[in-house]
Amino acid sequence: MYGNYVNFYCGKDKEYNDLATLFFNTQDDAIRNLFSAKTVHEFSAQSLLTFLVMFYALAVITFGSAVPAGQFVPGIMIGSTYGRLVGMFVVNFYRKLNIEEGTYALLGAASFLGGSMRMTVSLCVIMVEITNNLKLLPLIMLVLLISKAVGDAFNEGLYEEQARLRGIPLLESRPKYEMRKMTAKEACGNQKVVSLPRIVKVADVVSILQSNKHNGFPVIDHTRNGETLVIGLVLRSHLLVLLQSKVDFEHIPFLNDSTGGSRQMRHNFNEFVKPVSSKGISIEDIHLTSDDLEMYIDLASFLNPSPYLVPEDMSLAKVYNLFRQLGLRHVFVVPRASQVIGLITRKDLLIEDNEDSSNVELRSTGVRFRRRNNRMFNRNADVERPLLNGLLS
Repeated sequence: MYGNYVNFYCGKDKEYNDLATLFFNTQDDAIRNLFSAKTVHEFSAQSLLTFLVMFYALAVITFGSAVPAGQFVPGIMIGSTYGRLVGMFVVNFYRKLNIEEGTYALLGAASFLGGSMRMTVSLCVIMVEITNNLKLLPLIMLVLLISKAVGDAFNEGLYEEQARLRGIPLLESRPKYEMRKMTAKEACGNQKVVSLPRIVKVADVVSILQSNKHNGFPVIDHTRNGETLVIGLVLRSHLLVLLQSKVDFEHIPFLNDSTGGSRQMRHNFNEFVKPVSSKGISIEDIHLTSDDLEMYIDLASFLNPSPYLVPEDMSLAKVYNLFRQLGLRHVFVVPRASQVIGLITRKDLLIEDNEDSSNVELRSTGVRFRRRNNRMFNRNADVERPLLNGLLS
């Protein structure tokens, strides 16, 4: 081997095998050879065609496999190979135009990446940086626009299709036009809402987790007037932790929350964090006795008391933007509220430090907060629990 060329079963030292140069070189060196200028007939058409078919087939087979191999560099390899192949035929027919095969290899790589990944601006910058030749910028832009338009006419991009095949709910940057004419209630359809009471039987929790794949459930409770209210959201993973630990099981459905603080102290924060190296526990991994199934759990200490709520007549396009901008997984659709208790503007969220370093206050309303360990708390040590109790009273 000399330079970037592989002497593979060649009789003389100055000879090289063009097909072996593509297969047995690193991808960086192979791309550099394909992009090289003033190298007419450096590769034969038979070798390029053979490499293109085999490399493309291998890329398709290994796509999505759990190996540390991306799609960007192989995409450059495939595109530059058929680009140089086209360049060879153009050079043979138009010898007087002084056309470089390496230029066609670059444009072929741009076309393949633009048609598969649909990233026009970033790919244009990358291709210009590879060649450091601004004269090719108009051609690269034209190739990327055409390849993206052709690809959009048939399907989504490579990464979008991969996410769809894996069942990942990947949202596009903008909602569809039809969503502007739909409301949140219409999107819900006739689905049955699966909710949990605040004090729930262990057997009911197990039954709901086995029959539903939802990752979050609304928690409801009843006021003294008999009105049903949504008091929060509990995650599926948190319910599994409670079932596995069994430390919060009670024999009698308790009606007060005097032990709420002590129940929280029974758990470590790390128990509710999903491990990175595995999928976490499932309902099939939890084994409960018949006595455990007859016990109860108070979910008040483990729910999120302030989930995101949207009115039923809200535009579905706005709901879509909420999921995109806030990274939400769940949104509750509720009836249109009829009472307004206040209005918060942007300036209401500005904080002003006082002379007393232990207190800060909102600039516009003067509401004071206590600073503790570089974190701010309301003067009530636990503000969510009193609010929850007042809501249900």
